[in-house]
Order: sequence, then structure tokens, then C-alpha cells
Amino acid sequence: MLHVRSIWNGVISFGLVRVPIKLVNATESHAVPFREIHTEDGGRIRHRKFCELEDREVTAQEISRGYEESDGTIIPITDEDLSHLPIPTAKTIEIVTFVPEDSIDPLQMGAAYYLAAGRAPAARPYALLREALRRSNKVAVAKFALRGRERLGMLRVVGDTIALHGLFWPDEVRAPEGLAPGTDVGVRDRELDLAGALVDALGEVGLEDLRDEYREAVEEVVAAKISGEALPEAPEPERGVRVLDLTTALEMSVRALRESRDGGTDEPAEAGGGRPPQRRTSRAAPREAGDGKPTSAAKRPQTGKPAAAAGQDAKRAAARSPAKSTAKSPAKSAAKKTPVKKAPAKKRASSPKRSA
Repeated sequence: MLHVRSIWNGVISFGLVRVPIKLVNATESHAVPFREIHTEDGGRIRHRKFCELEDREVTAQEISRGYEESDGTIIPITDEDLSHLPIPTAKTIEIVTFVPEDSIDPLQMGAAYYLAAGRAPAARPYALLREALRRSNKVAVAKFALRGRERLGMLRVVGDTIALHGLFWPDEVRAPEGLAPGTDVGVRDRELDLAGALVDALGEVGLEDLRDEYREAVEEVVAAKISGEALPEAPEPERGVRVLDLTTALEMSVRALRESRDGGTDEPAEAGGGRPPQRRTSRAAPREAGDGKPTSAAKRPQTGKPAAAAGQDAKRAAARSPAKSTAKSPAKSAAKKTPVKKAPAKKRASSPKRSA
């Protein structure tokens, strides 16, 4: 069980079955935390709460909530007042229906939570609901009250745990009217075929391979500032590619992805008069130390330059390959140092060619 504080305690209402549960956040933010400071002297900026009537700072224990009317009058609303809400979902996740999971529009999905069994007697009814969801191949739609309002939620099984996804009410999802281009805009079959090939090429990347490159770059900057080293150099902006039409752009994109997987290429593309956009793979996988474990950006040595593109990664991988490293002979090294001598040249011609 996650060792985190529950944010809500209550029960799941499943017909006449009651399952005591605790609500725990299922996600967490890994963003680099910053503080507000005074630009002139670096002093910490703090936001303090003052009472308008007494003009003094108040503590959290002195603060409650109130409803402001149109004329500015504020009506105090206490926790005792809210405990008398005439709804059954004040402390209950009330299941109202079971539906196929694909019937829930992803636009409705909000925050995610895990539901933990509240007490020992809750184990059996918890397992009962979990197995009922599995057998039905459906998800439960429920209503519950959280942070001052009644909400809609979806219960589904994740591993051996029941997860709760907060849902927006249907009338809270905006209609995308007027945002898409007109129906008179069409595409050619050739463009659809190339788009399908691009989809297949990009589909080889798994979600587990994706990383927050922006956060890692911020960590590198922070680590450099802490150690007093030079800040990492910003990469040069990629040159724009002159694309003649949509078909050419698709062809160049598919070719660039295929070439990057085959080890990269330094040759410019024939169509369009520019270089094809290379796929960025500099941060596709965590850097590894000697023990094979990924290292955090804050602990990595500062190189002063960002990682290279896919083609350069392939060249470095080739340089690290034992087969290619043993192919280099002292005679070839001497030939490079003394290009005026012809004997090494003959030796170089008779030696087996290395693959590019």
C-alpha cells in the first residue's frame, strides 16, 4: 500500500453492500519546484493573509469559508452547515450504473485516485466489487462529494486495486463547434497512404520510453548553478525545411524516421531542397552509469552541451562497438598520420572495407 495520506474517507455504495475505503492520489508531479524571490536581493517572497476589517495577518485556524452575494454581503458557511447537505454522496461513493469503458469520453476524465480498503472488515466487500468489475468487463459510474461539490467518477480495476477517475459532468465538456476546417477540405489517397506509413513508424515508440526532457534540462541548469559550472549550451535551432507540398513533407518524414533507425544519415534529402527533419532521440532513454542504472540530471557530470541528434547517437554507438573498435589497426592509424606515404595507402586498399 502506498504510504501517503488519504484525502477522503467514506464508503462505496454497491446496492446494499457498503465498502469502507480511503481515497489516495494516484498521480504525483515531478516538476522542478521554484520559489518566488525578490529580484533585487534574492529574498524569499511570501504571501500572507490579512483580514480586511482588522488589517492584521491571520492564521489558518482563523480562516473559514463564506458565500458572497451580488451586493458584496458574505454569508459564512461552516463545516457543520455542509454536513447537513440533503444528498447521500456526502460521505459515500454511490455507484449508479455500469457501462463499457469505451463509452466514457476521454474528454470527461480528470484526476485519478486509488481506493484503499478502509478497515479489515472491508477486505471481502472490496474484493467482491473488484472481481465483479473484472467479470463484467465494465466500469462503474458513481457520484461522490469532494472538496465542496458533488462529482461524477468512474471506477475500474488497475492490477488488484480499484481506481477512481474523476469525471466532468456532460454539460461541463465544451462542444468543439467551429474549430475544425470545413468538410469541403479533402485529402488524396497518396497522402493517406504516406500518413499511414508515418503512423506505423511513429507507433514503434512505447509510452514507457518517453521522458520529460524539459524537466531534465531544468535540472541540468540548476545543477550547474549549484556547482558553479558553466551553464549547458542551448542547442542551435533546427533549420527550416523547404517543403514543396504535403506529399513531399510526408515522404521526407517517413524517410527521416527510417534512416534514423538504420543508423542515421548525413546526406540531404533530394525532395524539397532541404534536410529531412531528424527524429530527436537524444533523451529517448535514461543515461546509464557503469552499473547500468539511470542517473539523475542533478548527479550527471555537466558536459556543457546537450546530447546530439539520432545520427550522432548511432555514430557514438558504432564507436563503442567492440567489433568496430578492433577493426582499427596501428597501420591504419599511421596511414592517417602520414598521408604522403603510398605504402599505407596500398595497405588500406587491401584491408576489408568497414561499413559506413
